[in-house]
Order: sequence, then C-alpha cells, then structure tokens
Amino acid sequence: MSSLYQRIVIKVGSNVLTQANGLPDAHRIANLVDQIAAIQASGKEVILVSSGAVASGRSLISLPEKVDAIATRQLLASVGQVKLINTYAQLLEKYNMVCSQVLVTREDFRDKTHYQNMKNCLDILLKHKVLPIVNENDVVSVTELMFTDNDELAGLIASMLNAQALIILSNVDGIYDGDPKLPGSKLIEEITHDGLDFSSFISSTVKSQFGRGGMITKSTMAQKVARLGINVHIANGTKDGILNLILSGDARHTRFIPKKSASSKKKWIAHSGNFATGMVTINDGAKQALTSARATSLLPIGLITINTEFKKGDIIRIVDEQQNLIGQGIAEYGADKARERLGKKNEKALVHYDYLYLQA
Repeated sequence: MSSLYQRIVIKVGSNVLTQANGLPDAHRIANLVDQIAAIQASGKEVILVSSGAVASGRSLISLPEKVDAIATRQLLASVGQVKLINTYAQLLEKYNMVCSQVLVTREDFRDKTHYQNMKNCLDILLKHKVLPIVNENDVVSVTELMFTDNDELAGLIASMLNAQALIILSNVDGIYDGDPKLPGSKLIEEITHDGLDFSSFISSTVKSQFGRGGMITKSTMAQKVARLGINVHIANGTKDGILNLILSGDARHTRFIPKKSASSKKKWIAHSGNFATGMVTINDGAKQALTSARATSLLPIGLITINTEFKKGDIIRIVDEQQNLIGQGIAEYGADKARERLGKKNEKALVHYDYLYLQA
C-alpha cells in the first residue's frame, strides 16, 4: 500500500497531542516526529496538519476563568503556536530536517488566486524537502472565518496538493458502528459506499476533550476526499508507531477506499462551496442528466430559476426543485446572460463538465 503513496498529508488532532490535563504530551509529539522523519527518509513527501497551539499556550500562561472564550483562544493560540513550532523544529534537528510554519484561514481558499498561491508555497517547500506544518490561524480565525476543524483543513490541503493519502490521527482506532466504549461496537475497517449516513451510528458526542471536531465531521470529510480519488485513513494516534503500521498495512483502523482521481480543478471546486456567490435551480431532466454516468455539462435548457446574482468565473451552487444541493461549479457567464438563455436549446453551457463538482 505505502509504495503507492508518494505524497502524504498527516493530520494530528489535539486529542492526540495533549495529556488528560490539557497540556502537551512530549512523548507523543516526539514519537510522531520520529515516524515522520522515517517516512520522509524513505523518499516520500509529508505535509503535517497539526493542532496543539492552544494546548501549548495553556502550558505557558494561565488565565482566570472569566476571560472571554474567543479572546482566550486567540491569546493561547498566539503564544502557543510559537512553542508548538519550536518543539517540532527542535525534534527534527536530530534528523537534519527543516520545518516551516503555514498558518491559514478559510478565507485563504476563497478564490483560485489565493488557492494557487498557497499551493505554490507548499509545492516549493516540498521540493526543498522542508516539512510544512499547517495549522489554522486561530489568532484571526473566529466565528465565520473558522474551519469546522483541522480535519476540514487537512482535507483541503490533501485535495490541493493531489496527495495519494490523507491520514487522520485521532484517539480511537477509527469509525465504529456504534459507541466505541460499548462492547458490542465493531470497527469498520473499510468504507467504500457513498451516501453512508454516519449520524445513524456515530454519536455526535464522540469528540476530543480539547478539539472542536467530532467523528461525524471526520467521516463526512473523509468520504468527500475519498470521492476525489484520495485514500483516507482514520487511526489511533495514541499508539506508538501507528504511521508505520498504516503504511505497512498492519494497522487496525478505518480506510476510505477512493474513487477515480478527480482533476485538480474539480478538487478545488469540491471544497469551495462556502465561497459560492450564486445559485441556480434546475429541472428534473437536468438533474438526471448531471447525475448519470455520462459526463454532462449544465445547459441553459435545464435551468428553471437564477436564484442569486453572479458573474463569469464565480462559483455557483446548483440545486434541484426541492432546493437540494446537486453540486457546484464555475459559471461560464454571468446571471444576466443566464436569464436570457433560461430554458433555451442550443446555448452554451452555464457550467462545463470540467468545472463541475457533483455531490454524492
């Protein structure tokens, strides 16, 4: 399995990097670095998406409980990010490895230019054998600017860089068909089918004590990334040597089997729904055509309504008559021209297939 992976994104959560008291776990971080160094030494490229800034900050500064929650997070993250990156840098020195800090917000994925700039930065770091350590910029990321959690960020990075694998390290062995604390629950070792409703068997309360993400968000993101052609592994990062076990095929964990790889354009569009400026409603005929096995563009004959304004080049959402999301894509022309061509035959596609991402 590991021979197929040349570029690997590893996401490690705060529940792996912290002790029960919320302070950083030095042994675990050191073990993680040892494994990453071995993977890179084997000729593979690694990108680390690491939580832990707030926990690192908590080890340096204590605050009264009455301090505003957002202000506390900003303070601890700002102080802690320095300690976190220094910890990684010092541990990597014995392997003669250099790391870099890449702090991002959701806004950095908002358009193709920002997206391409970030991709170019990460590509040049990898070319020079630097380990990029990516984290959300908690100092400025508040409310609507925040990612759901670092799992979402890791999925974006894996898609952006056309990684062959995304490894998500949590504090459980993977996805279970029930509460992992209950004796009857079984680990699901492979997930292949789309549209699986994880909420039916994953408790929304199963999440990290110190992180924001739960297992439902991990699973939903993993399924989306696998649909884009990337192998996704969810495993227990509290086990020493877990990365080596995953890559050798010996780890007991959950793997999401990928579909055929999507183009880099589609990978960007797949994750850009939050930045869509327009929306159009299509009829059942267009819905059937788009969701069929054939490669089909969105033609004006299938349009019912132009719901909101948009310009050429904008990301637009495509919904059916019940307002269910079908997909999203890049508009070939603006809302005004789309209205003129509404329902007409033999007109230029509003969204070309190459720039169209469809939901499962």
